[in-house]
Amino acid sequence: MATDTDGEIDLDYELDDRPPWPKSLLLGLQHVAVMLVPATAVAFIVAGAVGLSAGDTAYIVQMVLLFSGLATVVQAYTVGPVGAKLPIVMGTSFTFVGAASSIGASYGLGAVFGAILVTGFVVEGIIGWQFDRIEPFFPPLVTGLVVIIIGLYLVPVAMDYSAGGVGASDYGAAHNVGLAALVLFVSVALNLFTDGVTRLLSTLVGLTVGYVAALALGLVDFSPVASASWVAVPNPGAFGFEFEPVPIVTFAFLFLVSAMETVGDMSSVTAAEGRTPDSEELRGGLFTDGLLSSLGAAFGAFPVTSFSQNAGIVNFTGVMSRHVVGVAGAILAVLGLSPKVGAAVATIPSPVFGGAVLLMSGMVAASGARLVFLHTDLDRRNMVILAVSLGLGLGVATRPDAIQGLPSAAQTFFGEPVVVTALTALVFNTLTPGEQSPLFDAPPEESVAETEEPPASADD
Repeated sequence: MATDTDGEIDLDYELDDRPPWPKSLLLGLQHVAVMLVPATAVAFIVAGAVGLSAGDTAYIVQMVLLFSGLATVVQAYTVGPVGAKLPIVMGTSFTFVGAASSIGASYGLGAVFGAILVTGFVVEGIIGWQFDRIEPFFPPLVTGLVVIIIGLYLVPVAMDYSAGGVGASDYGAAHNVGLAALVLFVSVALNLFTDGVTRLLSTLVGLTVGYVAALALGLVDFSPVASASWVAVPNPGAFGFEFEPVPIVTFAFLFLVSAMETVGDMSSVTAAEGRTPDSEELRGGLFTDGLLSSLGAAFGAFPVTSFSQNAGIVNFTGVMSRHVVGVAGAILAVLGLSPKVGAAVATIPSPVFGGAVLLMSGMVAASGARLVFLHTDLDRRNMVILAVSLGLGLGVATRPDAIQGLPSAAQTFFGEPVVVTALTALVFNTLTPGEQSPLFDAPPEESVAETEEPPASADD
């Protein structure tokens, strides 16, 4: 990808600068605080859908933190060709929530982790190797639609958590809805009406307020924390491995989508220097996505990818130092080695967690809409692609029984809203003439005008 130098911002610390250790520690903790909740949210959502115990949920949270930290350190410093040498904070991706939940419930978590183990590095390795050829197929129209459907798909999940959790005896009770509303109100108020660190940590503060309120109501169970050990070595194959064709195909496609998200986040980070990522940075960043996702799956962690909110912090604060992000990764890895940390995070009551997920899911959808609107002309062609892609994606999300007549393998694949939306947008955008199609460099009328031979002049 070409590199340019337009639009750079004033940086307090540039890419290879090393702030003093006290400042590096505080700046690293800020990165951890901003991504801690959404990084562990995927583990909670999938664990709830599959019906895991509190102990197993805490273990997955622990592995998520550990491999998010390791991947962040690798991005900052590299290991051979793996890593971008950029301040990229890594964490579990919402892209995989739907597939991990439904496949985990239908096939078991062994099939989920088996599919991730196979497809992680294979798919993203190929993408990194051949990125220049693949990139044109994923313009902002396609990637934006994927981000929109990820957010919209999570809204019903967030509402279930806000009501107390599916199957809870007090589902929909006033105290559950009230706690979720409290978290949402505090987070939104701080985000809209304050500045600086308070705004950046608004979601964390909202969760803290909701957690304290839940403590006062006696809704927090600390027994899993008391029984958890302080330090534990990760357990390879904790949930076993199964290699089923449909889950493998599903996750392979989702890794393709996730790779495009990572490219967008890397571009957001390098924009602070007024440039786009070079080929070596892109290749190393994508290799990290795939390799660490596969490695994490061997121990029970969900796929890791770049976190958009942390890319935003780089531009907001003017601190681009990869060493600060390396400190954040080290903190995450240390937290991931302690089961007590995972168990403590797992004590967050469902409605408190639901209030935060509701906000995050809405923000994910809004960021996808922004990506589409900023980089796409909403002409008839693109409006049709938007309509069909979102219509089919939301259709299978809200009425999954509509495809119950299909073979079970097809139900699993086409029952994933992210897969249906992404596949529809990819096919229609590729085959329909327009500026964002990789097969058509310009709208048909422009192409015709450019290819027509000019009329011969009288001098010829």
